[in-house]
Amino acid sequence: MSEEEKLLKEAKKLPWEDRLLHKNWKVRNEANIDLAAFCDSITDPKDPRLREFGPLFRKTVADSNAPVQEKALDALIAFQRAADADAGRYAKEVCDAIVAKCLTGRPKTVEKAQAAFLLWVELETVEVFMDAMEKAIKNKVSKAVVPAVDVMFQALSEFGSKIIPPKRILKMLPELFDHQDQNVRACAKGLTLELCRWIGKDPVKSILFEKMRDTMKKELEAELANVSGVAKPTRKIRSEQDKEPEPEATSEVGGAGPSEEPVAEVPQEIDEYDLMDPVDILTPLEKSGFWDGVKATKWSERKDAVAELTKLASTKKIAPGDFSEVCRTIKKLITDVNLAVAVEAIQAIGNLARGLRTHFSASSRFLLPVLLEKLKEKKPTVADSLTQTLQAMYKAGCLSLVDIIEDIKTAVKNKVPLVRSSTLNWVTFCLETSNKALILKAHKDYVPICMECLNDGTPEVRDAAFSALAAIAKSVGMRPLERSLEKLDDVRKKKLSEMIAACGGGGPTVTSSATVQSSVGGTATAGNSESSFARKSAASMLSGKRPAPSAPANKKSGTTKPGGSKKSDGAARTEGSKSVEPPEDVEPAEMSLEEIESRLGSLVQPETVSQLKSSVWKERLEATLSLKQQIEGLQELDKSVEILVRLLCAVPGWNEKNVQVQQQVLEIVNHISSTATKFPKKCVVLCLTGISERVADIKTRAYVMKCLTAFCEAVGPGFVFERLYKIMKEHKNPKVLSEGLLWMVSAVDDFGVSLLKLKDLIDFCKDVGLQSSAAATRNATIKLLGVLHKFVGPDIKGFLNDVKPALLSALDAEYEKNPFEGTSAATKRTVKASVPASASAGGLDALPREDISSKITPSLLKGFESPDWKMRLESIEAVNKILEEANKRIQPAGTGELFGGLRGRLYDSNKNLVMQTLTTIGGVAAAMGPAVEKASKGILSDILKCLGDNKKHMRECTLSTLDSWIGAVHLDKMIPYIIIALTDGKIGAEGRKDLFDWLTKQLAGLSDFADAIHLLKPTSVAMMDKSADVRKAAEGCVGEILRVSGQDTIEKNLKDIQGPALAVILEKVRPGFVQESSESSKTLAGPVSKSVSKVAKSTSNGTVKHGNRSISSRTLPTKGSRTDQITSVHDIAIQSQALLNIKDSNKDERERIVVRRVKFEELRPEQIQDLENDMMKYFREDLQKRLLSADFKKQVDGLEMLQKALPSLAKEIIEVLDILLRWFVLQFCKSNTTCLLKVLEFLPELFHMLKDEGYCMTEAEAAIFLPCLVEKSGHNIEKVREKMRELMKQIIHAYSVAKTYPYILEGLRSKNNRTRIECADLIGYLLEACGPEINGLLKYLNMVASLTAERDGELRKAALNTLAMGYKILGDDIWRYVGKLTDAQRSMLDDRFKWKVREMEKKREGRPGDARAALRRSVRENGPEVAEQSGEVSQSVSGPLFPRQNFGISEPPIERNQMPRSISGVNGPTDWNEALDIIMFGSPEQSVEGMKVVCHELAQASNDPEENAIDELVKDADRLVSCLANKVAKTFDFSLMGASSRSCKYVLNTLMQTFQNKKLAHAVKEGTLESLITELLLWLLDERVPRMEDGSQLLKALNVLMLKILDNADRTSSFVVLISLLRPLDPSRWPSPASPEVYATRNQKFSDLVVKCLIKLTKLLQSTIYEVDLDRLLQSIHLYLQELGMEEIRRRAGADDKPLRMVKTVLHELVKLRGAAIKGHLSLVPIDMRPQPIILAYIDLNLETLAAARMLTATGPVGQTHWTDSTANNPSPPANSAEVQLKQELAAIFKKIGDKQTSTIGLYELHRITQLYPKVDIFAQLQNASEAFRTYIRDGLAQVEKNAAAGRTPSSLPLSTPPPSSLTLPSPEIPSLNEVKPLNPKPEPANFTVPPAYTEDIRASNKRMIPGVTSGTLDAIRERMKSMQLAASGGTLESGSIPHDDGILNQTGSPNQSVPEAPQTVLPMDEKALSGLQARMERLKSGTLEHL
Repeated sequence: MSEEEKLLKEAKKLPWEDRLLHKNWKVRNEANIDLAAFCDSITDPKDPRLREFGPLFRKTVADSNAPVQEKALDALIAFQRAADADAGRYAKEVCDAIVAKCLTGRPKTVEKAQAAFLLWVELETVEVFMDAMEKAIKNKVSKAVVPAVDVMFQALSEFGSKIIPPKRILKMLPELFDHQDQNVRACAKGLTLELCRWIGKDPVKSILFEKMRDTMKKELEAELANVSGVAKPTRKIRSEQDKEPEPEATSEVGGAGPSEEPVAEVPQEIDEYDLMDPVDILTPLEKSGFWDGVKATKWSERKDAVAELTKLASTKKIAPGDFSEVCRTIKKLITDVNLAVAVEAIQAIGNLARGLRTHFSASSRFLLPVLLEKLKEKKPTVADSLTQTLQAMYKAGCLSLVDIIEDIKTAVKNKVPLVRSSTLNWVTFCLETSNKALILKAHKDYVPICMECLNDGTPEVRDAAFSALAAIAKSVGMRPLERSLEKLDDVRKKKLSEMIAACGGGGPTVTSSATVQSSVGGTATAGNSESSFARKSAASMLSGKRPAPSAPANKKSGTTKPGGSKKSDGAARTEGSKSVEPPEDVEPAEMSLEEIESRLGSLVQPETVSQLKSSVWKERLEATLSLKQQIEGLQELDKSVEILVRLLCAVPGWNEKNVQVQQQVLEIVNHISSTATKFPKKCVVLCLTGISERVADIKTRAYVMKCLTAFCEAVGPGFVFERLYKIMKEHKNPKVLSEGLLWMVSAVDDFGVSLLKLKDLIDFCKDVGLQSSAAATRNATIKLLGVLHKFVGPDIKGFLNDVKPALLSALDAEYEKNPFEGTSAATKRTVKASVPASASAGGLDALPREDISSKITPSLLKGFESPDWKMRLESIEAVNKILEEANKRIQPAGTGELFGGLRGRLYDSNKNLVMQTLTTIGGVAAAMGPAVEKASKGILSDILKCLGDNKKHMRECTLSTLDSWIGAVHLDKMIPYIIIALTDGKIGAEGRKDLFDWLTKQLAGLSDFADAIHLLKPTSVAMMDKSADVRKAAEGCVGEILRVSGQDTIEKNLKDIQGPALAVILEKVRPGFVQESSESSKTLAGPVSKSVSKVAKSTSNGTVKHGNRSISSRTLPTKGSRTDQITSVHDIAIQSQALLNIKDSNKDERERIVVRRVKFEELRPEQIQDLENDMMKYFREDLQKRLLSADFKKQVDGLEMLQKALPSLAKEIIEVLDILLRWFVLQFCKSNTTCLLKVLEFLPELFHMLKDEGYCMTEAEAAIFLPCLVEKSGHNIEKVREKMRELMKQIIHAYSVAKTYPYILEGLRSKNNRTRIECADLIGYLLEACGPEINGLLKYLNMVASLTAERDGELRKAALNTLAMGYKILGDDIWRYVGKLTDAQRSMLDDRFKWKVREMEKKREGRPGDARAALRRSVRENGPEVAEQSGEVSQSVSGPLFPRQNFGISEPPIERNQMPRSISGVNGPTDWNEALDIIMFGSPEQSVEGMKVVCHELAQASNDPEENAIDELVKDADRLVSCLANKVAKTFDFSLMGASSRSCKYVLNTLMQTFQNKKLAHAVKEGTLESLITELLLWLLDERVPRMEDGSQLLKALNVLMLKILDNADRTSSFVVLISLLRPLDPSRWPSPASPEVYATRNQKFSDLVVKCLIKLTKLLQSTIYEVDLDRLLQSIHLYLQELGMEEIRRRAGADDKPLRMVKTVLHELVKLRGAAIKGHLSLVPIDMRPQPIILAYIDLNLETLAAARMLTATGPVGQTHWTDSTANNPSPPANSAEVQLKQELAAIFKKIGDKQTSTIGLYELHRITQLYPKVDIFAQLQNASEAFRTYIRDGLAQVEKNAAAGRTPSSLPLSTPPPSSLTLPSPEIPSLNEVKPLNPKPEPANFTVPPAYTEDIRASNKRMIPGVTSGTLDAIRERMKSMQLAASGGTLESGSIPHDDGILNQTGSPNQSVPEAPQTVLPMDEKALSGLQARMERLKSGTLEHL
């Protein structure tokens, strides 16, 4: 056997899905072939296997291999033929796949794809088909469009326009006509022609031609001329194929009445109205000036206005709207004095009626009286328009004969004869155009009116009345007129008869059935001749392209359905033959004996015939015996059946008196009827009357019974029964009736009820049999009804409600003898002839159902919505009454609106009405039967929602409705709705429990139910519900689901079940089954690692046993050894990998989504699923399989693997610790003790390892594990409790007492008493071991004290022991913490405290509370160091707490949560650095000691007059503030958990002392400042702070500290930080989690606080502007505005956004203070970017606005522009204000000179001021300065002057505040202000300005500085220049980066002499015309650079 054959053989063992999607194409090919054969073998369309195959085809038909794709389509076609309409659920995905992949394939593929599409249509998925076609015609490849158009053509020609919606095709055609490919256009034409055959040419023309090109119109017109004939569907949808045509049965019965078949065969003209899109005319009417026009005084204007309405309303379909006001206006215009206006208004009404149709009904009723009154006008124009309008209103359905009766009565009594006659003429028109049913309803009202008008004095009125009566007679016959005609005289009667005859006759003249059938046959033949050739292509419709008639027909049938379809082809052939075959003639014609004899010929011997005529009975007997022998010897009996029967009926005839002769005649008839192949119904009719009489005679009764049974076999019992009803009813002998009924009993028993018309039979029994006076007849009738009960069930009782009680009791007794058997009631005999069934075979649906659509009136439906509950109740009761009247057997027709009304009542506020509605819906479901599933439109989901009610009565009522529903519809149809209900969170626990109980009861009654497997997943989820009742009910339901689903189904669906529910399910399944299935699936997956991992994923919670030897041979034939090899190789591959893979681990992200809860909650299914996914991701495959196995032994193995690897996997385990802890929680929740003990053995080792690594659990990890550990610590096994107790103590020491304490307190609230005892003991342990550290938590001792009132003695004992321990430590102080206690509790505590005192005395431990008091004294006397050395303070240091991410705080790089071991010493900090370490790494309580040291150092430094100490501390100022900022959150979190607020006060006090010193405050970096301000503002807004201990004081301290920071911190940094904080804050920065809505509110409040801070800084800006680096501030504003963008700025401006408004205010204030000079501070803003920075526009706008408002004034020396406040705002003159500003500027410069770092810069700035203001005496400003400082300035200025003369100017100077004299001239991007001509002839010195701090990556914008260089120093400037120079010399500039700065040019424009000249490509602009920034940019563009 080759490898390929082996592969194919092995593949056949795989599941279908794996085979169909196999990587080998041959495997897929064979799978598709097998699937097609398998589908062909399925005979039951409800076979559950079909549901399994449905979802597979969307992938298979899209196969990339063309042959495989073709076979996949074959399989799909086979599936479609085998399935029923339920398969339509898969249609959408499959059709989309076919459209995408199959329409461009090979011709055979395309052909099969088209066949599949047609089968989808047959399966009633037309909408999906049309959606797919809409996608297909949009394909860019025309090759794919042609088949799509062709398949639409085929669908339309085969199924017809009733199935394929023409409207959707019409919408597609315009796009196809404009297609670039001619083949597509040709197909579109063909499709259009076919559409014309179905709906007529006119609708197609009117809709398409207006959207078509002229050339296309001409071509299509020419083709339309060739279209003729009537289109008939040749194929039916699946639901219609199952029904037999019923018109035949009607014709066979021969009932009177006009047959409507000829009408049905008239070509179906689809109403063009339905194909049109509605047009809104109200809007254009409003714009046209209609309302003004109709009120005009000129008649012409009124006419024009109405003409506009007429024109707009002439559209074929008008969109519905409120036309009430229009109609009121037109009503007035009908009676307008000007007839032209009136005519126009009448025509407008007609157009509105045609366009609105039924939507115009109310308006029509409103206008009708006026129109009828207007008929008095004699003018032809008015009369014609009225007639046309009235006829249009009726034809459009706006009016109904029944509704307008009152208006007609009024009109025919009008005094004007013309009104009366015209009204009756219109009524005649209405009658002639109405259907029969409507006239039958209305004739009772119209006949009296017409009869009365026959006496009218005007001849026209009388003639019109005659015409109306003739129209009624023509439609419904003469019977309605009979009584009225009796009152007429002969003349009128004669005239009426003549008119009726002239009309073509009424009811009596009925066309014979033969005529009808012949006409039908003719029509069919014409249609067939027209469509005798097969059209597969739409283009074949075009002239010259029609294929040959014969060959394509065969090809079509062969390709569409190869091999013949079981349903479609067979049904179509049967129907075709029946429709052509003429009906059998039932009524026999008269034939004389001579004629009979002449026809007999030699068939019977003449002697025999003569003997039959003999009067001697013996001769007759002999002749009958001879005749019998002769007939038995006939070879071709069929040809002679009728003549032989006629002979026997004639001689001896049925009046034969001799019994023996009678018996022989009956035997002969019996022989003929049972032997002949076909026994005509004529013969039955000939024999039946005579035979039925013989049933009364006991001697012939048996023969008669046999004969009647033979008749039933020959022609069907239905025909025989119908004939017998009349005979038996009218016969005078009661024996005939009683014995006939008894025969009927046996006939029903033999043949069943499928061929009977049960309604007629039941009516006969009720009206004749049970009403008989003869007891024998009544008894026989009761027996007949009893046997009917056997077949149709208890519903038969509904038809016999009005029977007498005595008979009812007899009937009930008979029903018990014949219990309902349903479909299992087998028939004993069959019918030879093919007789159509009257209903489905047996069962409930054999009973007739009544159409109640006429009873569901609009008033009934309106009552459902009435605001009055009584009216709503009446409507519900009316439905119940309708059901009663219909014998609780109704048809689904017309019940859609009824279900809609009932659905609304399910949500009624009146609960009693809801229950009443539920009962009614149950009744409707029971009465409608299986059809309710489709008719109800999903009301079942609304019913199930009622289970969410908390009232038991409501739920019971809902369940009873479900019982009724399941009685009508099978459970499989209800499953989807039930699944939704089970997962609906709104349905409470009681509702879910009731639903599970109901499901369990229903499933218990089933033996096999495959669909139950869909319930397994929601039920398994419910097994983990919070409610114990739901869990119990779900567990019971699971057992039933597993029982009825079958093992194979469970095996396939087990992978969907996750979590603990799987273990319960495995216990329910018989042992070994699931393990085998898992192993088999794993074995089949093969050695490929991907497959193995996939299986492992799917069976993550299953038991996977490698090499399991218990596998049955059925599951794994001959594969055991191979499996072992695969497994071993696979294990070797796995074990080479690392045990834990943390490569892609993101622990922070996992912890972020952990919900921090103190109370334990069971894991939810989704949490278990997440755990499994995480373990699969990070744990090695063999390890995760063991840990997730349901087998506890494997879990223990997995733990041992981890335990061995624990020392070497420390870092990896720390990374996945949260996952491990979640798995431990899962194990704690399970009940296996062995695994639990192993977990408790492993956990201490794990925590020891964590301690050795210096790792402390995070809050998220604690929240995962501690609640469960505390809750489960009360385990019922003592050994487990001990281990948990030790583990808890270990965690307390390793984690933190304060953080562990809340979990233990929550344990005191547990429902488990043992847990409460353990927690009470733990609190005692905490008090003893960690006394002082638990100080802040002592207030919770009242919870322990409250346990002393519990009943449980052990619990009281534990509480008392704990309190006694507290008494030992606290002494009498403990009474402050125990809360309010009863006297009994106090007494118990007193006793226990006394016992504790005695015990302490024995052990010589002193008195209670002594140790605590001694500790307090030592702290007071000696400070904290002595107290700590005494050993009383706990040695443990709690790990750091990081509740939120830290932003911007630069900390030393340490590992996460790793604490330095050096801090664990007991001594306090000895110096500054150690204090900082303790603050950074210590617990909140310990860090207090560090803060004490810091405060002490700060206080000493502040008192140092020389400030040397402060200078030393400045170096560490940023580090100190960083530590304290980080500690703020920790201390507040610590206090919120119940600790003292002492640490919070210390941290705020330390920060306050730091920021009181300006030097220290200025030394804080921007990032640190941002973190601190953010933290402080967040805690200011935290709503929990006021509830803390001393909360109000803390809030006050936070406020004061914030103000101090704003006062003393660096102004630039403060501005930048606050502007950056105006952006939305990350949610993780907030101290407590919240919902998105709360976060939005919090961000709003936060922004408001930031705005307040900015307002405070901005107010002081005028006096502090020279302390601010304006370049840096403008950069931050620029970044903020650029991030927002113009669109967002506009939006926020409209919403009055505070942050944006604040930024604009800051910018406005800067512009106001600096004027145009502000543009010189844009060095950090990329002004040449495109588009321009937004800040430039705002600066210009502010400058223009301020200048226009005269708030800026040009002042200062010549050659500069200096802007200050105008005199309008400042009472001092401008010169004085300039003087003030100059003083401020000089003060700022002197301050710079006084600083060592900025002294050089200050001197250069001062030199520049002396040059600009030579008259100003600068030393006058230094009167208060020391002589040394003044000397320093003189020397410095002299040195600067020398340097300037020698050309040695510094390369750059950071002029953060350039003097107001710097003239800012415009750049190309920045528009200028009014220029001021220089008056000073002295040339301005070189402008020393800061070079732009732009590097390639725009360092300034990213807040990065060169390491080691402080911004603003000369070194920093030189470093930046070097970096720019290097980048420029490299010759590369990054795209989009800011150009680099060049060197400094002297004022003549030439380079400095000491600098070599750089090559110059562009001449530099005049530097005098440029200010600082612009000059530098121009120099850069010119290419000149200074080499440093």
